[in-house]
Amino acid sequence: MPAILTEPRRSVFAVIDQHCHAERRQRFLDLLGDAAAVIPAAPLVTHHADCEWPFRQNSDFWYLTGFDEPDAVALLLPHRPDGERYVLFVQPREPGAEVWTGRRWGVEGAMEHFGADLAHPLEDLAELLPHYLEGAEGIAFRVGHHSKVEPLVLQAWGTQLDRQPRTGAAALALVAPCPLLHRLRLEKTPQELERLREACRISAEAHELARQAAQPGMGERQIQALIEQHFLAAGARGPAYGSIVAGGDNACVLHYIANSAQLRDGDLLLIDAGCSLSDYYNGDITRTFPVNGRFSGEQRDLYDLVLEAQIAAVAAVAPGGTAEQVHDTALRVMVEGLLDLGLLSGDADGVIEQGAYRHLFMHRTGHWLGLDVHDVGAYRLGDHPVNLAPGMVLTVEPGLYVSDRLPVPDGQPAIDDRWKGIGIRIEDDVAVRDCQEVACGHEVLTAAALKATADMER
Repeated sequence: MPAILTEPRRSVFAVIDQHCHAERRQRFLDLLGDAAAVIPAAPLVTHHADCEWPFRQNSDFWYLTGFDEPDAVALLLPHRPDGERYVLFVQPREPGAEVWTGRRWGVEGAMEHFGADLAHPLEDLAELLPHYLEGAEGIAFRVGHHSKVEPLVLQAWGTQLDRQPRTGAAALALVAPCPLLHRLRLEKTPQELERLREACRISAEAHELARQAAQPGMGERQIQALIEQHFLAAGARGPAYGSIVAGGDNACVLHYIANSAQLRDGDLLLIDAGCSLSDYYNGDITRTFPVNGRFSGEQRDLYDLVLEAQIAAVAAVAPGGTAEQVHDTALRVMVEGLLDLGLLSGDADGVIEQGAYRHLFMHRTGHWLGLDVHDVGAYRLGDHPVNLAPGMVLTVEPGLYVSDRLPVPDGQPAIDDRWKGIGIRIEDDVAVRDCQEVACGHEVLTAAALKATADMER
């Protein structure tokens, strides 16, 4: 059993360094052509009038800058001369404010520690933005997400459009930066994979602690506390998302986060939880096990089926494959198994084509993972699925949820009571690897969290 930590390991502090952020900026600048990008940081968000929620930086901004203060703005300007291509607007040093909220880096720190070619106080953005955008052939800015910065960008864009008939310059395009930037974020560098391994290691340790501690009579929230205490003690920022600790029928609610029930003898416990590191890389693991240490016959049948589907889907992760193929692999195993158990009727092809399984398995098998838990990046480009490539990281998480919440499709058998209230999901985080480095074409980052049927019992 992993020991409860009293101090974090030093490896947890090995954050992505500024050289990596600089390389990302250069790659993004190369993709921009002669368009200028305006990338705002996240704002502070308050509740109860003036209480601040814990700050969480915008992932696109963080990816390019590594700057972890709110309300900043980064300009990426490939049309400008060397020494003016990366500009930060930041909150200036202000002792009266810093005594309340902590030290700021300020204008000098933005240049010295975060590699900005130039930096200015945030209050100068309205005045200087038109100057920096002058001469760009387009503006890359995500409209509809930044209420303070957007009017300034649109005003600068409109001013340049008004000048276009007089100058004869090409019309200035306003485009989204996301397709270019998210293409970069989708394929992780070796440094990013190391951070994801660290997040997954801590997350797996927490799952093992929870599985060995759980017993009838405990509260779901007690298990949540044990998991999240380990995240913090190990040096992580905290949970990557609202931890799901769902006993019994609660596991049939996909995003159950109340965590307010008591664990009952004979129930399964589904835990979906992962940590987020100080530089925002995340783990995302789901495990399901019997609270009393022994599966019932029905629980074991369904657990074995989900595990078989999950193992088959993980095996489908390799360069040249697709996320759709991973899902289809899991789905085929699940449907055939449910037919064998009598929970579905018909033939597998027909059930899949009609979607007649969706009252039992209603979600996709996974998502991209990185700086965001549901990370950015396309799954399809036009009519074609995106091919998996080394550096991509995705979750593989089939599940079965047997309840009365969704109607049984016409032509499918009614669900016998002995199956009801069983919810099972098994989730691993899987990195696509070069087959010359890893023969199977993938690496299971969360392998330290046990999942074999025998390991779930005690």
